[in-house]
Amino acid sequence: MTAEMTVGRDMAEFIPQKEIVYNGLLPYSDRLDREATELLAEIKANLCRAVLLRELWPGVAFWSRKLFSFLKLYGRRFSKDDHILFIKLLYELVTLPNLEPHMMQSYARLLIQLLKKKELLSRDDLQLPWRPLYDLYERVFYSKTEHLGLIWFPNSVDHILKALIKSCRLYFPASSTKEMLDEWRPLLCVFDVVMQKAISNMELFLPTIMPLEEHSQGFQLWFDELMNLWMSLQNQPSWEGHLVNLFARLANDNIGYVDWTPYIPTIFTRILRSLNLPVGVSQMVSPRYLTNSYDIGYIVLWVTALLGGPGNPAQKELTCLFNSIASFYHPSNHGRWQSRLMRLLQRLPASVVRRVHRERHASPCWITLVPEHQQLTDADLQEFTRSLTGASLLAMFSKTDSTDAAYALQNLALLTPELVIPPVLEKTYAAMETLTEPHTLTATLSCMIGMARSLVSPNNHYPEGRVHVLPLLMGSLPGVDPNDFSKCMITFQFITTFTTLVPLVDCSSAPSQRNDLTEIEKDLCFASAEFEDFVLQFLDRCFALIDSSTLEQTRDEMETDTQTHLESLVELGLSSTVSTILTQCSLEIYKVALQKVFNFATSNIFETCVSGRMVADMCRAAAKCHPSESLRLFVPHCCSIISHITDNEELQSEDELDKELLWNLQLLSEVTRVDGKQMLKYQGDLERILRVCVRLRCKRAYTLACSLLEHTLRSFSLIYPTEYRSTSGSFDTDLPIWDWGRPGDVAALGVCWHVPGPEEESFVFHLLSHLLHPELQRIKGHVSGEQPMSREELLQSLAIVQHCLLGAGNLLPPLDGPHASDLVSSMVNLGEVKLYIGVDYDASRENYRESICQTMRLLLHHILEHSEDDTKSLFVIIKIISDLMFFRGTQKKEFDSRWKSFTLVKKSMENRLLGKKQHIRALLIDRILLQHEMRKMVVEGSEYKVVHQDLLCDLLLLSTSTYSQVRSRAQNVLMAALGTYSFSYRDLIPRILQLLSPQHTGVTQQQFKGALYCLLGMYSGIPMASARDWEWVGQVWPALVRCGLSPTMSLEKPSIGRLLDDITDRILRQHDTIGINFTVSEGCVEVAIEIAQSKNPTPCLEAPSKEEIKEGLQRQRIRNVVAARPWKFEHMATDWLSLLLREDHPLPPDAVLYFTQSLVHDSISIRKVAISAMAGILKQLKRLSKKVAVKPSDISGIEETDGLCVGDREGNRWLQYDSNNLPLTQEKWDSQCFVEKTHWGYYSWPREMMIYASSEKPKDDLPYEEMSEGEKIIFEYFSDPEFIDQLIDFLSLEDRKGKDSFNPRRFLLFKGLFRNYGDAFLPLLRPHLEQLASDPHESSQRCVCEITAGLIRGSKHWSFGKVEKLWQLLCPLIKTALTNITVETYTDWGTCIATACEGREPRKLHWLFELLMESPLSGEGSSFRDASLLYVLQGGLAQQQWRVSELLHRLLAYLEPKLTQVYKNVRERIGSVLTYIFMIDVALPHTRPTTSPHVAEFITRVLERLKPLTAEPEIHNHVHEENTQETDERTQAVKLLKTVLKWLMTSAGRTFTTPVQQQLQLLPLLFKIAPVEIDESYDEMKQDARTCLSLMSQGLLYPEHIPLVLAALEEMAGSRSWHARFSVLTYLQIMVFYNLFTLLSVPAEVLRIRKLVMQLLLDEQLEVRDMACTTLSGLLQCQFFPLDSSLQTQLQTLSQTSLPKARGELASTDLVRRHAGVLGLSACILSSPYDVPDWMPQILMDLSSHLNDPQPIEMTVKKTLSEFRRTHHDNWQEHRQCFTDDQLLVLTDLLVSPCYYA
Repeated sequence: MTAEMTVGRDMAEFIPQKEIVYNGLLPYSDRLDREATELLAEIKANLCRAVLLRELWPGVAFWSRKLFSFLKLYGRRFSKDDHILFIKLLYELVTLPNLEPHMMQSYARLLIQLLKKKELLSRDDLQLPWRPLYDLYERVFYSKTEHLGLIWFPNSVDHILKALIKSCRLYFPASSTKEMLDEWRPLLCVFDVVMQKAISNMELFLPTIMPLEEHSQGFQLWFDELMNLWMSLQNQPSWEGHLVNLFARLANDNIGYVDWTPYIPTIFTRILRSLNLPVGVSQMVSPRYLTNSYDIGYIVLWVTALLGGPGNPAQKELTCLFNSIASFYHPSNHGRWQSRLMRLLQRLPASVVRRVHRERHASPCWITLVPEHQQLTDADLQEFTRSLTGASLLAMFSKTDSTDAAYALQNLALLTPELVIPPVLEKTYAAMETLTEPHTLTATLSCMIGMARSLVSPNNHYPEGRVHVLPLLMGSLPGVDPNDFSKCMITFQFITTFTTLVPLVDCSSAPSQRNDLTEIEKDLCFASAEFEDFVLQFLDRCFALIDSSTLEQTRDEMETDTQTHLESLVELGLSSTVSTILTQCSLEIYKVALQKVFNFATSNIFETCVSGRMVADMCRAAAKCHPSESLRLFVPHCCSIISHITDNEELQSEDELDKELLWNLQLLSEVTRVDGKQMLKYQGDLERILRVCVRLRCKRAYTLACSLLEHTLRSFSLIYPTEYRSTSGSFDTDLPIWDWGRPGDVAALGVCWHVPGPEEESFVFHLLSHLLHPELQRIKGHVSGEQPMSREELLQSLAIVQHCLLGAGNLLPPLDGPHASDLVSSMVNLGEVKLYIGVDYDASRENYRESICQTMRLLLHHILEHSEDDTKSLFVIIKIISDLMFFRGTQKKEFDSRWKSFTLVKKSMENRLLGKKQHIRALLIDRILLQHEMRKMVVEGSEYKVVHQDLLCDLLLLSTSTYSQVRSRAQNVLMAALGTYSFSYRDLIPRILQLLSPQHTGVTQQQFKGALYCLLGMYSGIPMASARDWEWVGQVWPALVRCGLSPTMSLEKPSIGRLLDDITDRILRQHDTIGINFTVSEGCVEVAIEIAQSKNPTPCLEAPSKEEIKEGLQRQRIRNVVAARPWKFEHMATDWLSLLLREDHPLPPDAVLYFTQSLVHDSISIRKVAISAMAGILKQLKRLSKKVAVKPSDISGIEETDGLCVGDREGNRWLQYDSNNLPLTQEKWDSQCFVEKTHWGYYSWPREMMIYASSEKPKDDLPYEEMSEGEKIIFEYFSDPEFIDQLIDFLSLEDRKGKDSFNPRRFLLFKGLFRNYGDAFLPLLRPHLEQLASDPHESSQRCVCEITAGLIRGSKHWSFGKVEKLWQLLCPLIKTALTNITVETYTDWGTCIATACEGREPRKLHWLFELLMESPLSGEGSSFRDASLLYVLQGGLAQQQWRVSELLHRLLAYLEPKLTQVYKNVRERIGSVLTYIFMIDVALPHTRPTTSPHVAEFITRVLERLKPLTAEPEIHNHVHEENTQETDERTQAVKLLKTVLKWLMTSAGRTFTTPVQQQLQLLPLLFKIAPVEIDESYDEMKQDARTCLSLMSQGLLYPEHIPLVLAALEEMAGSRSWHARFSVLTYLQIMVFYNLFTLLSVPAEVLRIRKLVMQLLLDEQLEVRDMACTTLSGLLQCQFFPLDSSLQTQLQTLSQTSLPKARGELASTDLVRRHAGVLGLSACILSSPYDVPDWMPQILMDLSSHLNDPQPIEMTVKKTLSEFRRTHHDNWQEHRQCFTDDQLLVLTDLLVSPCYYA
């Protein structure tokens, strides 16, 4: 009794964090509190015990999984203190340094669950240090050893870790921001790959939710710095997206505390650019824009957070953004940008709803609120809805993504129903009337479904919405159409949705009886009289649908008589709709409807496959609502017919029976699926019929009878709710129209449960004893041979057994018995948890589950011995075994699909604005039932008992039997069982392996295959947490290797070979490192002790005693020692051996020997594995170099101030390469500080800078005596000339011709060798290297590359003398190789040099750089050699970035005179090299002018040399006239220009900031060259100029650049060449679109652009005028400047310029002016392609008066009118409302008149 008392006392002061509310509504909820408390006490006790005993596996792993189940079953039903302790314990566990990846993942998942509800714990309750988590992240993401195969991570680990960091960063202490910045600031070097790491770390870790007073320690430390960096970036580098995500998160978490106003234009400009929309005619997109565009989810978050506040500036930009992209949403447009646009539209309203919920409805918690002045007002929301409605209404009809638009409209309707619902209603009514466009109907209906709740619910914004319910329901009835499947389904969904929300009750009498109703309510009451009509009409439609889908009509004679997939969907839709409608009816309407259904079902006889199933389903749906009414009609009717027919004795043995009997059986079996209490009065009839029908001989008949049996038993024995109405109680209490759209109230749901009572229970067992018992006896008789049965009879018996089990499974207690013997040794209790599921098992009754189990095992062995080919019976037996183990009333599959459909319905009907579980009552009841069923499904971690052992051995027999179908079904059940019963796999694996062992001779091939499949299934199916122990690996892997010797193993059977490949592949993919080191940290132990002392509930065991703890520590030590020797076997498959390399344990010498020998194995695949493995082994054997801390200021002699100062400055001058101060002698080499990391010192210095100590002499060679065993083996082999010869021969073989490239694995092998052994092996390798270098073959050159790169990187810590000797050997070698360079090998050499220079100090490699710099463009040899040498040099310099400015200057000086190259390939390469030379010249915030070359000076020098060209009006490539002096200068200039163009093209996508001023000086030249038309035949120079213009026009502009660009464009617009004037317009279009918001923020410049376009509209050249018209309409469409009256008047005046009468001499200027006016008006019309603004009709009239003007005017007018007709044709019905009758007459006349066809 004491335990009970303490539990009671404990729980008195217990306040749970957050429970699952649905538990309290279960019929047995009073038992749950006790159950939860006891379970929690057990979990706490065992968890802390396992930690104190240091038993991570299986103890901690097992109980943490139990904690996970606890969360699923009871939510966070523990006190705040416990919550915090659990989190702390798991945080300690996750961050244990040597935890195996898989365990770490499962702890991380649990921790994420615990941290999920952030409102439960404030930052005062919980603080988590950020360092341990960051170290973990660093170990996994930037693992130094994963690529060497020393540790393997599972694939999902990235995503889980990131989620974990997101959950934890809320609780990082206030000081953490500063610590993080100190850690990552030094990495911010834009040219280096670490930039990506630094920024993505900041995005992940920096905390942004904090109380007001901590802001100065939080984001204010980094905001300005990062924001300025982002503002000055121009060509989206890959890490820019991470910055955007960080800003979006900051904005969303601190609405109202960060001032974004100055940045808004830039933010929107960049969002628009990031959508990658096509603009202009022939636009080139730089590929980097496509790959690095921003994440839509974060854009949406940012925009949402910017809205609101005084003046609401962001909304203006948002409206403009959607106006300028609206036309892309039209269904006729699509491209690869479409999915991004749709996602934007879909998520934005949802995000705003979330924000409004947070501001107005969320329950207050510790997170800072949005300040008053920043909250969204109703006016803001209306403004927001208006800006999106246009796009959503267009997107609604999109062919592919109409669901996105429906979701957007659903959320907009929550915000402002009065604005969104009317236009959609209008479209819906229109769609219901047309028959020709089914797509519009499905689209509008799916939008209406989403809006249903906003339409029906009685909110104050849009009361008149409810009037539309009846017209909509009536209008949708024709959609129930047998000929159009998708229309039918959406109509069902539509009707279901609306009737769920509205009680179908006739209350037309109410207005005469009450006087408190509003006008609208009175109208509703009167309208509700039509409900009865609606229900009856709907049923008529359904009957018609059923009649047209009978079997005879839909099948030929030959086909099968099962249902097709579509039919089953229709059946589902039909029955659920009928069920909903009849549930929601008042009793009067229900009775009428029921009678109608009954008459239909009983007056016809249906075939039982298709239409019969539909009708029976419909009857079931009807019967469920009021079982007492319906059973009274159906049961007596069916029973009398059935008993009447079966009274005839002869019938019972016939094979085919009367249709009438079958139909009535089917009907009865469905109608009985209702509330069991109501069925008790018919128990006699039912029993009588069952006893006759299950023994009928006809298969169809006894199958139907069996399902009747199952349904009857289920109705009596299960627990389920009996009604799902939308309001509790019946509908006749209050005025029903007040209940429209009312959400269910969790506190007062009033669920009516069916719980089986004693009467029902005894009837169930009565049936079982009369039906099940005799069958079991019969089967026993068959097995013993007393009364054998035929196969058909056996199947019939099995069917009865199976259906009895399925029907009564809920009342039969689970299998029980003694445990299977010790499978795993543990000091912690690993018992199972028993959950109460509402049934008290009665021990006095016979346990049928046991008896079925015994009988089935007898039968199974009998069949396998005597008639193994009776597969049908075997299938049933397998199904029965699975049900015996798992089935307690619910099937897993069924449960999963119900859970899925529940979430779908919830999503389409929920109200995100109010939140707080405001769901519809039916949905809530469904959720409670699911909670009940989930309790039945929780079985994992069950104890493994002897019964189970027997069944699993039987399944293993079946899994290895003769027939493949039997095998595969049995294997599925086996896998499920292995995942359910703890540690059962340890029992089965030895049994499986026995079948594979070579000693076991009598194995058939099928057994062999079956056994392999079982192993394969384990690798994929078992929760791997259970399958990770060394003993397991130690048994399985060697067995698989040995099974090759087994006599059965014939590789002739390809299926077996494939299977082995699969297993190997699965192991390779699934294998992640298994822990050897199971050590528990002190932090964990402290938390565990706290848990052991906690209250509420007190842990149920005593804390472990001192002795136990000692034993635990002892075991931990033993475990770590034993696990370190998993090598009991000589030979394992090489692959798997290489999987077992680890970072924390060196490999035993025999394995090292094996791999070293495998390097020269004959098989190429083994050699490949050996090469990777050797790299790993050498990494294990690496000796650590000593590091010392230095202070940068001591070396440079300059103290750096606190302010940010980035880039080349005095303080980091000493890192630069300086040819006057190179380490050429021993003492210089020793005295200089070498920093290998390229990014250090560029942005800021690390807090403490560790560099390799140069002062202490490195030990030159490892003496042989000091080497470990493994090192000696490697040393001996590599000192053996024969071995080296073989190795080099193999390495210089071709693998795949033409496909080979530099192989990093081989490079790592050599790097390791030279790093670990110094230059010991050089003498042997030298002759090989020299011979290979002079051999021009691709494979030899590649081999030299790999070894050279390995040598240079491996010599990092060699002494000066050795390095000098090395370079004396390498320099001539590289020179020789580079003279032999070929097309195949130049990339390999580039990779080689780049790899060699990566992350190395340039001063230590000065030999290499000087060698490469000697004379790249010697001109000896071919142009190809020059280009290749430049490529190789570029590879080296690019890796060094900013630290070799002197070399860059030298290279530029060397290249400048040579820019006039003739060869195209050399020009392209020079262009690329120039990009890298000027890469360092960036204009970023706080950055000092660089000491590397500057673009500005270079361009000035180039322009000087291009002078001869600037004077000419158009530039052509005339290089052929070679007579005079001046052309020579000109020819040189043209050649130079070609190279400069190449440079402009490559740098457009690569640099970080664009030097706009300098580019502008080149613009005039480009405009002169670029052609207008696209023509492939143009020469290279014109193509390039065109590309450059396109790329430049997309560049990002800053306000200060705009005047300069416009000045250049205005100058060009006055050019003599019309090509140049034409190009100005194309340039302008793209430039404006890509910088829209930036331009709009400077109104003066907008006027300049308008003036420029108007000027070009009056151009004398026709093509230019046309282009100006297109540009103008584009600008108007983006609303770049308004179409105001002044513009209209100006255009109209122009268009009315009178032409002189005389036809002969048309004054051309007048014609041009008149044409310009007409073009302008035409631009206005084209600027709004999908709607009719109020100015449009008048302008169309004006245009039409010009139809008879001279050409080119007439042409323009015709084109405009036909375009208008094309774009407005779709919605002409709406658009015609905007014109007056006279205008319509003129228009119709124009659009169809003969002149239109002329």
